[in-house]
Amino acid sequence: MHPAYSVILFTTASGAGYGLLFWIGLAEAFGAMPGGRWIGFAMLTVALALITVGLLASTLHLGHPERALGAFSQWRSSWLSREAVAAVVTYIPAGLLWLVWLAGVDSGATPALGVAAAAGAGVTVYCTGMIYAALRTIRQWHRPVVPVIYLALASGTGALLLGLMMALAGFAVVWTLFAALVSLTAAGLLKLSYWQQNDGDPGRYTAEMATGLGHLGTVRPLDPPHSMPNFVMREMGFSVARKHALTLRRTVLICLFGGPLGLIVLSMFTPYDAGFMAIAVLAAGIGVITERWLFFAEAEHVSMLYYGAARA
Repeated sequence: MHPAYSVILFTTASGAGYGLLFWIGLAEAFGAMPGGRWIGFAMLTVALALITVGLLASTLHLGHPERALGAFSQWRSSWLSREAVAAVVTYIPAGLLWLVWLAGVDSGATPALGVAAAAGAGVTVYCTGMIYAALRTIRQWHRPVVPVIYLALASGTGALLLGLMMALAGFAVVWTLFAALVSLTAAGLLKLSYWQQNDGDPGRYTAEMATGLGHLGTVRPLDPPHSMPNFVMREMGFSVARKHALTLRRTVLICLFGGPLGLIVLSMFTPYDAGFMAIAVLAAGIGVITERWLFFAEAEHVSMLYYGAARA
C-alpha cells in the first residue's frame, strides 16, 4: 500500500496525543498529578494540540475534505465512523478538564473527567487500529494484534512525553518512567510477533482463486492489464524491497524501542535531568514514524492478484 504522509502524521501525532491524554486523565483521577493545575493545564494543552493536528491531517487524505462530516454517519458498521464519533466525544471531558484547570475552579469533578478522558482516548485509538484490522483484503493488517499494537504504542509515546514534561517542570515522577518502560516493552514484543506472523504467512488468496481459472492450472498474465500505471497500481501496488524493509525494521527496533528503553533506565537514576528523556522522545518520534511508514509499505492488497502477484 502507498504510505500516505497525512495518515502517517495522523496516526503518530494523535496516537501520542491520546496516549498523553490517557496518562494525564489517570494521574488526575488517582491524585498523582504534581505541581497544581497549571502543570496539568500545560500538559493537557500539548495533548489536545497533538490530537487536533493529527485529526486535521487525516482530512488531507480525503479526495473531498469538505465531505468529512459524512464520516460520522456510518457508526453502526464502520470503524472509521466509530473513530470519528469517539474522537469528538473524547473532546468533551478533556475540554471540560482543560477549562476547569484554566479557570482555577475548585471542582470535585476533575477525577471523573480524568477517567472519562482516559477512557475516550483508549477507545479512539482502538477504533483507529480496527480500521486496518477489519480489512480482510490486506492480510498484514487483518490480525487481532494490530489494534493492540496501536494501543501499546500510543501508551508508550504518551508516557514518554509525560515523563519529559514532568522532568522539564522539575518533578521526579518515577511512575511515568515505569509506564513508558512497560508500554514500550510490550509494544516491542508485539511488533516482533506481528512481523513474525507476516513473514510466515504467504497469503491465502491466489491468482487462480481471483480469476476462477484454477481448474486450468497455474494462472499468469500474458500482458499487463494497463499500458501505464493507474490509481489501483499506484495506491494498492506500492511495495518496498525486502532488504530495505529489514533495514527499516532495525531502525524501528533501535529508535523506537532499544534506544528509548535504555534512556528511560538511565533517567531513573537522574530523575530531575530532562536530557535523557528529550533524546528518548526524539528517537521514539523517528522510530514511530518509520514504524508507521513500514506498516503501510509492507501491506499487500488482494487487488494485485490481477496485476501479476501470485499470492496475497
